[in-house]
Amino acid sequence: MNHLIIGGARSGKSRYAQQLAARAGLDVIYIATATADDDEMRARIQQHQQQRPAHWQLVEESVQLANVLLLQAASDRVLLVDCLTLWLSNLLAQRDSTLLKSECDKLVNIIPDLPCQLILVSNEVGQGIVPANALARRFIDEAGWLHQRLAEVCSTVTIMTAGLPQILKPL
Repeated sequence: MNHLIIGGARSGKSRYAQQLAARAGLDVIYIATATADDDEMRARIQQHQQQRPAHWQLVEESVQLANVLLLQAASDRVLLVDCLTLWLSNLLAQRDSTLLKSECDKLVNIIPDLPCQLILVSNEVGQGIVPANALARRFIDEAGWLHQRLAEVCSTVTIMTAGLPQILKPL
């Protein structure tokens, strides 16, 4: 099972993803993509750490996500990635379009063959106004294209609104 969970900020997507992972009854590997670049992000990371079970393994990877998934995938595991939009931001910060394309392609291409349960968490960012900033517009475009590609290869897609899951693509 591959499950993409998207939603706005504070929509409950991380909590829902953690509930799904816990219910699976398998070992959980939590793959964090955030980097603690400022006090506010450090506080967010700390909050996420406190919300997940202490016995879950943690792997931190901000750029080479597909490689980590390939290394960690096993039939007795759930891999929970939180979150893809932070990962995408990290890729955009590299200012290397070739790296961005190759990492996104790798991620999309490996998902169907991973021997694990995979839960991907990402922010829906394309439902607001079009920003005046060129980088912000590019980020929204890249996130939207990535979400479309992931929705094609994932067996389940859920959007979270006000803590409520709405299944867009069923099992």
